[in-house]
Amino acid sequence: MLSTAKDIGFDGIEIRGIENEMYAPRIKQFSAEDIELTKKKVAKIGLEIPCLSSACFLFDKANIEKQLQEGIDYIELAAKLETPYVRVLGDAQAKPGEVDTDFVIENLKKLAERANKRGVKLLIETNGVFANSKVMKTLIETVNSNSVGVLWDVHHPIRFFNESVEYTFENLKDYIYFLHVKDSLVIDGIIKYKLMGYGDIPIKTIIRLLKENDYKGYISIEWLKRWYIDLEEPEIVFSHFAGYMKGLI
Repeated sequence: MLSTAKDIGFDGIEIRGIENEMYAPRIKQFSAEDIELTKKKVAKIGLEIPCLSSACFLFDKANIEKQLQEGIDYIELAAKLETPYVRVLGDAQAKPGEVDTDFVIENLKKLAERANKRGVKLLIETNGVFANSKVMKTLIETVNSNSVGVLWDVHHPIRFFNESVEYTFENLKDYIYFLHVKDSLVIDGIIKYKLMGYGDIPIKTIIRLLKENDYKGYISIEWLKRWYIDLEEPEIVFSHFAGYMKGLI
């Protein structure tokens, strides 16, 4: 992963999982015995680990203690790795569901206290009901913590709430610290994910807005193999993304 990212020209790697282990605190390279060596390897090659993407679901009433513990585990790991951001989720799927936003806010506040002590920022993704930028803005302002911000998944507010990128950005620009980008087309009412530039998500407009507002954070491609089953090699997706973005930035 490190050598491929460096060869392609990335600045860092967002960690969701390695091989078959999707719970980052259990990844061998991040164990107490190996974490310092891992940090040295990452630094030596000139990369960063800017974000750990957890599956901490803050809407899960039936399992909230387990979810909060996962959030704590990720915060502690981020602090040890000197990783500034941990992604947490307020809704289960990209498509909006039924979520008790007050319950999400209550538990986000609990995690924010731990994050603040450890110098880590929690990022809520524009996902599900929180892809509605007004709902997201209300959540962030209600929590009112310097340890909470927004991970702007540029795709979902467009596809599920018909927001323009200008509208989303105007609502959330003061809180955005990290981006997930992907491209798609809607064909017969079904979202079909595409390589960057082959869909109609207005990536150029997004980059213009970021430049105009002096954004200094990461733009991270999010890609799942199941989105494009015929495309076997991840290097194709990532190298295409790098080339496409270099033409815009």
